[in-house]
Order: sequence, then C-alpha cells, then structure tokens
Amino acid sequence: MSYQEELVREEVNLRKFALRLTRNASDAQDLSQSTILRALEKKDYFEEGTNLFSWLSTIMFNIFISQYRHEKKFEFQHDPDFYLNRIAEDSCQENRVDLSTIMSTMKRLRPEHHNILVLVCIQGLRYEEVAQRLKIPVGTVRSRLSRARGQLQEMLDTPQKSASFLLPAPSCAATNAGQTLSAARI
Repeated sequence: MSYQEELVREEVNLRKFALRLTRNASDAQDLSQSTILRALEKKDYFEEGTNLFSWLSTIMFNIFISQYRHEKKFEFQHDPDFYLNRIAEDSCQENRVDLSTIMSTMKRLRPEHHNILVLVCIQGLRYEEVAQRLKIPVGTVRSRLSRARGQLQEMLDTPQKSASFLLPAPSCAATNAGQTLSAARI
C-alpha cells in the first residue's frame, strides 16, 4: 500500500482526533487538511514500519498548539471587544438627563403600567415571573407592557400630549356628540 493510500485510510481517525481537539466541525476539517498537507510535505521524515496514526496525530497536535498560541497572542489586536471592555467611561451628562427624564415620565404612567415596566425592563424578570408575582395572566403582562412602552414613548416624543396619559380624576369624562370619552383612553 502506498503512503498516500495509508494517509487516506487514516483520515477518518484524524478527523475524530481533530474534533476532540477543536470541538468544532469546521475547525476540525481545517486541522485535518493541514495535517495531511504537512504529512505529504514531510513524507521523507516518516519511518517505514512505524505507526502512521501516531506520527500524524503528533503533527496534528503540534499544528493545533501552534495555532492556539498564535490566536492567544494576536486575538486582542483584531478584537474590538478587548479594547472596549478595558475602556472605562463615565456616563455623559446627556445620558443622565435622559435617564432622569425617562424616570420622571414613568412616574406619570398608571401604576399597573409603571410596575410592569419596572419589573420587566429594569429588573429583567421574565413574563411568567411577572405574571406570578402580580397574579395576572401572561397575556395581560404582555399587553400592559406593550401599552406602557407605547405610552411612555408617546409621552417622551410629545410632552404636550402627555397629560392624556395621566391618572384620570374620578369624574374625568367629556361628552362629544352624545358619546362619552374617557380622558385616560389607552
């Protein structure tokens, strides 16, 4: 059997070994191909009568380690997250003002809408957790959250219209052409 035929026969075992090293199918494929290419280039160094898979796996392991060291050494140079995570930046004044505006506007929402926004958007609870805590159906949580976000957005976009989203007074009804309209329509 020729050297190339023996390489082909060991290819399945090499791929298994590469998959154990890389834990990624495409990286394992690349590593296997690099190993076979290197084995073809270094054919003269293989000693007849020795274990071919042992020789190939040593080549593969050395290639893998070299690539790993190279990635560890140079990955931060091309990864913007490395730099972004190291940069400490205080909140700028605009962000503080925006947050203050949002928080004060949220206080003007109905209590059930304010609570839903706080529980879901600020505390990060799941809909199911909020539903259990407030003893309401999950669908109600979703609809209140949708309404609350819409109202908050509208209040922030158009401050002059925000009065219509305030808590209504008990007798806050107007008559328009014989129909009763609520000032707190949602």
